[in-house]
Amino acid sequence: MASAAITTMSISLVYAQTGLGAKSKPVGLNFSSPKSFKSFSGLKAASSIEIESETSFLGKESNAALQASFVPNIKPRQRFPNQLQPRASTYKVAILGAAGGIGQPLALLIKMSPLVSDLHLYDIANVKGVAADLSHCNTPSQVLDFTGPSELANCLKGMDVVVIPAGVPRKPGMTRDDLFNINANIVKTLVEAVADNCPDAFIHIISNPVNSTVPIAVEVLKQKGVYDPKKLFGVTTLDVVRANTFVAEKKNLKLIDVDVPVVGGHAGITILPLLSKTRPSVTFTDAEVEELTVRIQNGGTEVVEAKAGAGSATLSMAYAAARFVESSLRALDGDGDVYECCFVQSELTELPFFASRVKLGKKGVEAVLSADLQGLTEYEAKALEALKPELKASIEKGVAFVQKQAAEAASV
Repeated sequence: MASAAITTMSISLVYAQTGLGAKSKPVGLNFSSPKSFKSFSGLKAASSIEIESETSFLGKESNAALQASFVPNIKPRQRFPNQLQPRASTYKVAILGAAGGIGQPLALLIKMSPLVSDLHLYDIANVKGVAADLSHCNTPSQVLDFTGPSELANCLKGMDVVVIPAGVPRKPGMTRDDLFNINANIVKTLVEAVADNCPDAFIHIISNPVNSTVPIAVEVLKQKGVYDPKKLFGVTTLDVVRANTFVAEKKNLKLIDVDVPVVGGHAGITILPLLSKTRPSVTFTDAEVEELTVRIQNGGTEVVEAKAGAGSATLSMAYAAARFVESSLRALDGDGDVYECCFVQSELTELPFFASRVKLGKKGVEAVLSADLQGLTEYEAKALEALKPELKASIEKGVAFVQKQAAEAASV
């Protein structure tokens, strides 16, 4: 656990629009601080002048925010003269596949965010119990459950962010390609429903193989006439999380300070950690680069084998997905300093989709950053060229899947 640090914050009113053209009214608090909330901070509200802050799984300052968000044994009138409360939650999030191994812990982590007002959980079975369990957690968001195709539309209406972890997990000896035929149909069906019911939502694709399921989602959205490349994301955050963790362990660095960009795709050799771009700057031997790169690329297999048939990387994936959801919510909320690596439509290479660092804003991807791909080492440059044919094939496989189904439907 990182050592505690004292953070002093100044308070100012936060105003929110109650509707188009409506008069603004104070709804909460804003804080200026020398240590701004620039990292993944799942609990952002605060109401204390001086607080102790420790690093937690939610990132810098989040423990402090948690302490400040819940002030026990103080009546509302005693807190502030104008009865000001911590900032109101405002965004609606749906998880499709919420009863699964990733969906359940992901739902719990998202339930903890004060930026979420409504959390909708969908699955084909066993989701009512998950929703009932989560609804007992004393965080502000309201949890509702939706079971089966007949309830999918109601689950999605009005959502700001839709997260799709639905599908079957990998088992020992199973490659991501083995998942394709099952998960491709699942993703296609769910994205069709998103297109029909909340076409303006941010869509986060977790279902593997992401290198193919994102192109599937794109083709579906194009057919529906609602494709916005700025709002569709393949969640590759787990590759970054693993890279940061493994590098920090190898080099005995403070984990919260480590940032390793990971580019390419989200399977095997298409996962390319750019260790030369690690922050803080650190030197690796050739052997360390090879060892770390292979371990990051095979992180999912490491977990599958360790669980010996009992599951795949569900908990770390849920954590990584929650981090990306929180970043999206912060961007929607007006934070102008949100950056994440993700798999998106891109012009950085000759490939139509590519994972890289992007800047997120209220309308989705504001910029796809090219700086990380400049000045690569010889090892990284060769690895980048080596991954392109495999990534290209996976992308084309996803596109062909949807186009084939559309042709078959048209011929009937």
